Amino acid sequence: MNPSKAFRTLLLYRIGATLSYQITMVAVGWHLYEITNSVVSLGLVGLAELVPYFLLALYAGHAVDHYSRKLIAAFACLIHIAVALFLTGIALGWLTPPVPLIYTAIAFIGAGRALLRPSYTAIFGQIIPRAQLPRYTAYASSAFQICVVAGPGLGGLLIGFAGLEWTYLMAAFCGALGLYGITFIHAPPEKISQLGGHFFKSFLEGFHYVRKHELILGIMALDMFAVLFGGAVSILPAFVKEILDAGPEVLGILRAAPAAGAVITGIYLARRPLLTDSGKHLFLSVAGFGLAIIAFGISNHLWICAFFLFISGCCDSVSVVIRGSIMQLTTPDHMRGRISAINGIFIGSSNELGALESGIAASLMGLVPSIVFGGVATIAIVLITYKLAPHLSKLHLKDIS
Repeated sequence: MNPSKAFRTLLLYRIGATLSYQITMVAVGWHLYEITNSVVSLGLVGLAELVPYFLLALYAGHAVDHYSRKLIAAFACLIHIAVALFLTGIALGWLTPPVPLIYTAIAFIGAGRALLRPSYTAIFGQIIPRAQLPRYTAYASSAFQICVVAGPGLGGLLIGFAGLEWTYLMAAFCGALGLYGITFIHAPPEKISQLGGHFFKSFLEGFHYVRKHELILGIMALDMFAVLFGGAVSILPAFVKEILDAGPEVLGILRAAPAAGAVITGIYLARRPLLTDSGKHLFLSVAGFGLAIIAFGISNHLWICAFFLFISGCCDSVSVVIRGSIMQLTTPDHMRGRISAINGIFIGSSNELGALESGIAASLMGLVPSIVFGGVATIAIVLITYKLAPHLSKLHLKDIS
């Protein structure tokens, strides 16, 4: 299978799984806030997803490097489908009590994500020629962000006009689409690690590789702390209700705004990859993300809020494409699963901990001060990383491709 065709087939899997996850999470946020009327409950969504993700991620990376990547990816889709159907039962009132069962479902979503990330990353690295990685990484990022636009937007509209049960059923359908796509992926033979089934030796090799490569460690740390404090999106249901006094349709618009910015930027970067001064663009993009979050937090008009979230998405896309290109270019094929899993712990844990931090900060400081604080903290992280990792600012992707 030629790289272009293989890439399109892989995208069918990624699009289905991502839409399923996005629709589920926007519905879960609204569902919980409707029941509890508590921003802390929204923050606990992140914790419920983080714990199983953290526990399973390292073994998932090991498994991806030693067993069938397609089979692992298919199992991740099956989890998404099962969870969406389970949540449908909760929304219909067939399963009670709803709150603990919703958190249980979120925990399984975390397990599915732990399998999805390293399997997708490893297959992507197998089917795309090395010289074309920056370009296809940008295309993949754009496709992913299109799903992040469509998922919350569709989820918000379905909640408002059809109800939670139909929203969850749509998430199940999208998971089935991803499962269908994974069956058609034909990748080159996988290079199996020489460590066989020894899990502890296997993941220690992955940690040693990351520790040895300061470039990888630097981008992981930058992303982890920036995401940790810039997680304003996790408390959008409360922001929509309390600040904008609006409903789920507006939630869908605001959830989609950063992804729309990321899509446009990703398409541009696919045509004009940042092969020179890549490190400087990385720092500037993360700092721009922090500034956009601050501006969003102090706004109280729908379209102004949406604009600054759009800008945050543009900045985030630059960061994602550069970081993704670095990870793919510096990781050998037989270690893609483990390095992706370690990276997922850095990023995934910061996403969920960021949701928890945002929920707790909002309950202690108020919604607007907590959002502004997160943006300021993100800019501070950029300055600290720039000081501690000066080599990263001098990075040119063309030098490692």
